[in-house]
Amino acid sequence: MAYNQGMYYGVHGKFTATPGNGPALLDILLRAAEGLRANPDCLLYLVSRDPADADAVWVSEVWTNAAAHQGSLDDEAARALIAEARPLIAGMSDRVELQTMGGKGL
Repeated sequence: MAYNQGMYYGVHGKFTATPGNGPALLDILLRAAEGLRANPDCLLYLVSRDPADADAVWVSEVWTNAAAHQGSLDDEAARALIAEARPLIAGMSDRVELQTMGGKGL
């Protein structure tokens, strides 16, 4: 994809699972990533685990724009995954919204 200065919307943040539920939360977020493969507005949905904390999962997203990101949360499948994940989430932190400028993979 060509360089589009400042035209992408990015979100990066950390999910902390309730004790012992990190692997289950990781699985749900990886299923969310798989479900987004068909969404052309989702340019990146990267799920990472913290090797020092089994209950911490990081998610990095890049979207064509903020409205596309917000709209994705209204999808029925996404809402089902959110409902499944919510009881496993102890907290969310380090969330930042970014103006993604480009890079490898975009």
